[in-house]
Amino acid sequence: MKNYQLNQNLAFYNRTQVHLETWVINIALTSQEDTVNECRLTLQVNPTSYQQIETHALFNLNSEFRGPFSNGDFLPDTDIQLEITLKPDLLPQLSEHANTPETVATYLTNLSQQTSLPPNASPSDTEPQSLLSSNPLLNTENWFCLSVKQDQDSGQTGYTTFWNYVNPTILNHPETAREQIAEGITNFAENWAAANLSAATEDIAEELVKGITNLFEGFETWLDNAFSQDDNNETDDLAREESILTTIIAYFTKDDWTFTKLQGQSVLQMAYQGKNGLWNCYAQTRETEEQFVFYSIYHELVSEEKRLAMAELLTRINYGLIIGNFEMDFNDGEIRYKTSIGVEGNILTYQVIKRLVYANVAIMDYYLPGIRAVIDENISPEEAIALIESDRRIL
Repeated sequence: MKNYQLNQNLAFYNRTQVHLETWVINIALTSQEDTVNECRLTLQVNPTSYQQIETHALFNLNSEFRGPFSNGDFLPDTDIQLEITLKPDLLPQLSEHANTPETVATYLTNLSQQTSLPPNASPSDTEPQSLLSSNPLLNTENWFCLSVKQDQDSGQTGYTTFWNYVNPTILNHPETAREQIAEGITNFAENWAAANLSAATEDIAEELVKGITNLFEGFETWLDNAFSQDDNNETDDLAREESILTTIIAYFTKDDWTFTKLQGQSVLQMAYQGKNGLWNCYAQTRETEEQFVFYSIYHELVSEEKRLAMAELLTRINYGLIIGNFEMDFNDGEIRYKTSIGVEGNILTYQVIKRLVYANVAIMDYYLPGIRAVIDENISPEEAIALIESDRRIL
């Protein structure tokens, strides 16, 4: 990425005709064969202008998208720096006129001078059309704030934003946004937690979960505003799908599970150590069906000659169960225990998730000795049931 330092005034506008004067102190450009792949600006603004940015959520700086401060709040009398990146689908337009940091600086400066307000004028003094017709490269809605910083005597403080973790290209590709948003929220949560390890208390955990929830709710609102009316149904479906996965991620983060999101899937993978063994678990959101499913997977496949006996054992176990059920794949002998819930019309609370998850692993752990006995020993399903239910609890 090539950098170009300068100290040049640049005026921005948004669709409501809010006018913002900034100083550009750096331009960073990533390009390949005269094509600009990314354009970042570092802006310097005074506290009054920063308050204007906050109030109007300029540069897509919604309050829900801001991470925690790294070293205390901003001082009221010191300039603030923002790093912003251009909306990707405007990069071809920029490349037509400039492809180096120096030429980008010149081009944006000329655009700004052409659309700037006359001295001592306010936006209301100009024709609305003159602002609305300004170049989209100067529209704050087409720039995304990545970080906000302030230099103080005690050091630098500030925060990164959600856009630092999610590529703004999702604006034009809602059909592929789910995975990017989920991964962005996961990374956002992990970095938030890492920044607060020294204060890892229940209050911090609750604040993290609240922050993730607010983040998603804010992003849902942002999606509603960003996409056209024709895409409203699709956007609403996407937001609803994301809320399930986001809630699941927030829960397992709060409950101190170590998990990995499977690439390209709405599935979290994790391990659980019970009294009777260690096995893998999978938390899956079925977005279209509006369902959450949790699986415990036994690590050993049942041999073909033992599958009928195992099927009988699992059928006998399932008859007495209230929450969830055992399943076996007759093709390969995989055994799993499943608990699930339909989310449509209901609120997926952390208590509901907790009951679903811990009922699952408790039942898997309880019946594991009987499953092992049928696989590894010459024991009948009836004998295995008698073995594991000699002191059975009501589950």
